[in-house]
Amino acid sequence: MGRAYQNRKESMAKTAAAKTKVYSKYGREIYVCAKAGGVEPDGNLTLRGLIERAKKDQVPSHVIQKALEKAKGGDGEDYSTARYEGFGPGGCMVIVECLTDNPNRTFGDVRLCFTKTDCKIGTQGSVSHMFDHSAIFVFSGQEEEAVLEALVEADVDVTDIEDENDKITVFTPNTEYAKAKVALNDAFGEVDFDVDEIQFIPQNYTTVSGEDADKFEKFLDMLNVLDDVQNVYHNVES
Repeated sequence: MGRAYQNRKESMAKTAAAKTKVYSKYGREIYVCAKAGGVEPDGNLTLRGLIERAKKDQVPSHVIQKALEKAKGGDGEDYSTARYEGFGPGGCMVIVECLTDNPNRTFGDVRLCFTKTDCKIGTQGSVSHMFDHSAIFVFSGQEEEAVLEALVEADVDVTDIEDENDKITVFTPNTEYAKAKVALNDAFGEVDFDVDEIQFIPQNYTTVSGEDADKFEKFLDMLNVLDDVQNVYHNVES
């Protein structure tokens, strides 16, 4: 699974090239998360992890605070989640996660990215069954056996655990995110997570080359420009 995670990080690094886009996307996600689960990070573990991740990605504190204040005031846009799935060049599989205040606009924009690059947008569930929806925690300073014992004692369903280059990587089902995070912090104090997030991880991989590779790059670039797109997952090996 570590390789899958690395592929995911490399693909998302392209989005981070445009800092203003990254700030906007974090601000929107923090706002939605805080509005749904409360603005206090201590009582909203998902929000807490999101803020920590935003800080690691060098999102300015005023962007984070503005999103929290907006959620606290109860005003602002009414965003909803949207997920689109389909097949890219060479038959690769793609999942696009969005936050939108206008689903019709977002669907049209995402569909255009598919059609302009000879990709095929599918129905809900058309490719997501070929991905594991996983919570991922990466941190250092602990032994694999001790980490596994702490999670098992807390009745956390551990999908996989890796110990590589002095880094522990824990994979659990996405539904176990909060329970796993609490268990790790209870067992080892306030853990400084290098990674603390939920992702779609492909169960198998494919390669694209030649014209398909060019189309795939264009497809990702088009999606990353869209304000409503939060995350793009795929099973293309880099």
